[in-house]
Amino acid sequence: MLRVLCFSVWMIFHPVHVTLTSVDYDRGTNLFKVFVKMYFDDFLRDAKLCGRDAGNVNFSVNDTSSIGFLNRYINEKVILTVNEKKRPGIVHDLNLTENEISMNIEYSKIRKPKTISVKNQIMIKLYGDMANMLIVRVNNFEEGVRLSPELTEKTFVVE
Repeated sequence: MLRVLCFSVWMIFHPVHVTLTSVDYDRGTNLFKVFVKMYFDDFLRDAKLCGRDAGNVNFSVNDTSSIGFLNRYINEKVILTVNEKKRPGIVHDLNLTENEISMNIEYSKIRKPKTISVKNQIMIKLYGDMANMLIVRVNNFEEGVRLSPELTEKTFVVE
């Protein structure tokens, strides 16, 4: 009974299972700049589910173990493929405020993107109602989509 009560109280304070991801192409630097924002408690639960215990990580931009942890997590969960080539991301900034974590990630230099596939698997094994909101902007192209456990990947033709 106590277990049900605790779970019910938790759901009242945190009823939404959602992430926000924006993918922006910077034509001047030929970099894809990605912003990811999610609830911190969900992130920790998801990281632990995929075998990454964050017990000793303090999640500070100045801490190399924090950045390394996030790089491994993001490169496993958010897969960016441009012109049919998978690209690794590097976390550059992170912010932890109250129960939200956000980070900026850069993906290697890419000239003339024609197709972009984004696969977002953040928390899809945790929640059946997970919504990974995604917006992609390249030059004059802009499109948004809701990814879910049933639809984890979307390909955009941007040329």
